[in-house]
Amino acid sequence: MQISDGFALSIDDHVATLRIDRPEKRNAMSAGMWRALPGILAPLAQDPAVRVLVLTGAGGTFCAGADISEIAGLAENGDGTGATVIAERALTEFPKPVIAMIEGFCVGGGCQLALACDLRIAARDARFAITPAKLGIVYPLSSTRRLVEHVGPSAAKLLLYSADQIDAGHALRLGLVDEVLPPESLAERVYGLARTMASRSQLTLAASKEVVDGRADEARFREWQKESATELAEGVAAFLERRLPHFRWTW
Repeated sequence: MQISDGFALSIDDHVATLRIDRPEKRNAMSAGMWRALPGILAPLAQDPAVRVLVLTGAGGTFCAGADISEIAGLAENGDGTGATVIAERALTEFPKPVIAMIEGFCVGGGCQLALACDLRIAARDARFAITPAKLGIVYPLSSTRRLVEHVGPSAAKLLLYSADQIDAGHALRLGLVDEVLPPESLAERVYGLARTMASRSQLTLAASKEVVDGRADEARFREWQKESATELAEGVAAFLERRLPHFRWTW
């Protein structure tokens, strides 16, 4: 279902697929698309029918970055108010698991979006590059820090200084992606993993994401522990009775 210029959304079995849908431009993100993304994500965050989000691209390409013809209007001014940074933040703060399913090119702003997801699973023929040095752009502060967190300082400098493309195998070795699969196996792995996540305790997933991302202090952690009592009782009972658990906590 087309929900906005440049995006399509579908929901099946508690898994939402948000597809960047501008294949004639290799899914390059227009200024309007960057600005629309937070508003698309907000209702999905509140929808109990959605437990996992898959972000991908149409036509065999993830995202070729920001639309160069509109790049001047997307320049980040350093105060976190740029459209790309706000969109990136909306992805990082999305409370549910987000998987980037990457085919083809994942370049510039495409890497920015992918790194804002929780997991990145790529096809073996995918290609990656972080290209601000080709355009004279200073990569956003938050994006640069997130890149360093994933690949380390030296690899981040290599990607930023050279702006060269790397293949999926190289991206896996650097830590830019989490798994690499044959193209024909990509969707099966991503949606199998997404359905597995959707079947687990959603309270555990929500708490884990907050803790891992550093957004839960001690008081919040104790709240999560207190709230988990009912889930734990069901999980233990299901284990002892050799049945699937029926967890009650919902988003």
